[in-house]
Amino acid sequence: MIRPNKILITGVSGFVGKVLLKRLTQDHLAVRSVLRQQNQNFNQIEHLLMPSMSESSDWRNALEGCDVVIHLAARVHVMDEDSEDPLSEFRKTNVALTTNFARQAAALGVKRFIFLSSVKVNGEVSKGKKFNESQDANPQDAYAISKWEAEEALRNLSKKTDMEVVIIRPPLVYGPGVKANFLKMMRYLQRGVPLPLGSIQNKRSLVGLNNLVDFIVTCITHPKAANQTFLISDNHDISTSDLLRLISKVMDKRARLIPIPSKLLFWLFSMIGRGDFAERLLGSLEVDISKAKKLLSWSPPATMEDELKETVRAMNA
Repeated sequence: MIRPNKILITGVSGFVGKVLLKRLTQDHLAVRSVLRQQNQNFNQIEHLLMPSMSESSDWRNALEGCDVVIHLAARVHVMDEDSEDPLSEFRKTNVALTTNFARQAAALGVKRFIFLSSVKVNGEVSKGKKFNESQDANPQDAYAISKWEAEEALRNLSKKTDMEVVIIRPPLVYGPGVKANFLKMMRYLQRGVPLPLGSIQNKRSLVGLNNLVDFIVTCITHPKAANQTFLISDNHDISTSDLLRLISKVMDKRARLIPIPSKLLFWLFSMIGRGDFAERLLGSLEVDISKAKKLLSWSPPATMEDELKETVRAMNA
């Protein structure tokens, strides 16, 4: 793989896409983005408006002249899913749209298709044995199933065409602009709210936004990334309790963590119908990044503490 002529990115206005775009422009790489609506923040780069993206979209104009695609756009996982048939909705965007897009990319001579998947393809809890790329997939919800099915469609396509496929499965991604439960926890800590999370002895893998973007950039040109799947993280597995303490340290605050046993917390969350949330908060999910380190000679350039500092600064801006 040589330096690409032009890179097409979907999902450029999203959490990961904004930082990836900034990095690629800093690296003086030619980029074209696909946007659903006009956005003045992206006027400095070449972009194509596609107000409606579906499993039948025509991507030829977007793909013309591009030899690398980075596909970030997706129907994302949410805690409070309100669709009556969530799997069908996830499949429309994450499987059918992705497959159609990739087929057109291969037909138009794209050399490499990079797909952002999820560690949820491996499962929800690692149970003392770190997830790795050789394990059987174990998706537990509609979102994870759709990501796994998209991966399989891309692998099958790569076997039938000359287009290389790279699949990246990150765990929870945090960084400037992070939302959902991670942001809620940060705000609680900043306000000094006591949290019943002082005795959690789990292990969680996370990946900072800058580290994820650095890995995506590595996969653009590295010849050994072709047709591979990678799990990545900050290489700093940490308990929920210690993560909260580290965030508080970065904030120069005292963490007010009450030591309540995990089993009791699991039971309490289950009683109010939030057992899935308890699993994510209290259970372990560790990933083995040795494949990325050995095959691509990659290691996370930023420490978890540095990534958290950026995240806190952005929250306070």
